[in-house]
Amino acid sequence: MFRPRIQLIPRSQRGPLRTMFVITCMPVGGAETLLVNLVRRFDRRRIQPELCCLKHFGPLGEVLAAEVPAFTGLLAHKYDLAVLRRLTRLLAARAIDAVVTVGTGGDKMFWGRLAAWRAGVPVILSALHSTGLPDHVELPNRLLAPLTDAFIAVAQAHGRYLATHEGCPAHKVRVIANGVDTSRYRPLSPDASLRASLGLPAAAPVVGIVAALRPEKNHECFLRVAQRVQRQLPECRFLVIGDGQRRAPLESYARELGLAEAVHFLGTRQDVPELLALFDVFLLTSHMEANPVSILEALACGKPVVAPRVGSIAESVQHGKSGYLAPPADEAVLTEYVLELLADPARANQMGRIGREHVVKHASLESMVEGYTGLIEEVYDRKAPRGTSQAAAPPEMPCSTAAAATHADAVQPPQGSDSHPAQ
Repeated sequence: MFRPRIQLIPRSQRGPLRTMFVITCMPVGGAETLLVNLVRRFDRRRIQPELCCLKHFGPLGEVLAAEVPAFTGLLAHKYDLAVLRRLTRLLAARAIDAVVTVGTGGDKMFWGRLAAWRAGVPVILSALHSTGLPDHVELPNRLLAPLTDAFIAVAQAHGRYLATHEGCPAHKVRVIANGVDTSRYRPLSPDASLRASLGLPAAAPVVGIVAALRPEKNHECFLRVAQRVQRQLPECRFLVIGDGQRRAPLESYARELGLAEAVHFLGTRQDVPELLALFDVFLLTSHMEANPVSILEALACGKPVVAPRVGSIAESVQHGKSGYLAPPADEAVLTEYVLELLADPARANQMGRIGREHVVKHASLESMVEGYTGLIEEVYDRKAPRGTSQAAAPPEMPCSTAAAATHADAVQPPQGSDSHPAQ
């Protein structure tokens, strides 16, 4: 079953563009959080979002599945070639107008674009959220560049990297900067009861990181910097927000460094703005980044940032104005900057104010949503006729139900069920 390649209807003569976001699954992470916020903020008069998690929903996928039409279970294993047939039929059955694959390389980028092309989807986009290893655009994905209308980068430097290192044609690279909800992430007064519940001494300075516990985030460097800082400030405490399979070895490493009492591993939290209010300095130590959401959130909360000069971080953190940038993995320089900010609270607060102003102006959630909306509409309009079309309008479909596609060959549109699939 394939969707006929009919003449497109001008947007002025039809309803919103039905847009499917294709991702492998949605654990708690920066790109996944961005997707949740993006989907929630779309103007439903312009974009009607849907979600397809090829393998399983994951925690954030479950969240979206309760809010928009959502599908999962299409990919049984890495070499499951039948996913192409299942996904093609799903896109045709849902009369999808635009497909956006989310993530750099991998199965979602390959099967999502190929199925969209086979189903006659007029708008095919790939949103890439990372720079360099472990994520990269493999040869099979590079070969599908002619089928792709645009590759979405998250910062200017990231866009240049995609064109020069990841095989994305430069004329197809579009930059839509990551954005955060500046009404939720805003300067807050520290909550004394929250501080006490975490076992933080009342007067202790706090340095923290918000990042999934993955190798590229280089939490080992964070812990070694923490050890250096504590030698100068024994009362300092360190918060690690985020979770992952590396939690146990990182906790063990913290004990080896003599930081068992000073470092608090908090796991995944829903109260990140309130926790950021406890920070005196936000410290990121990643090997590589594109445009990390955690930095934007910290800046939006009025916190100075110390981070390595990697990826596109310099576009978010203004060195000497809203924070400090150090050479990659330079623990001595990172430590120096952290200690400088802890010793001068007035300077740190000034940097925090400048950082928030930058995020409000350049990295708001509203600007990101408008960027995606505008790009999807632009590509559609480029392919749609300007005159009146005799083609029938796409059928109306439910926009607030959750449903799942299974491993069966035939994929049916959802029938209004709010139940989630068996995982």
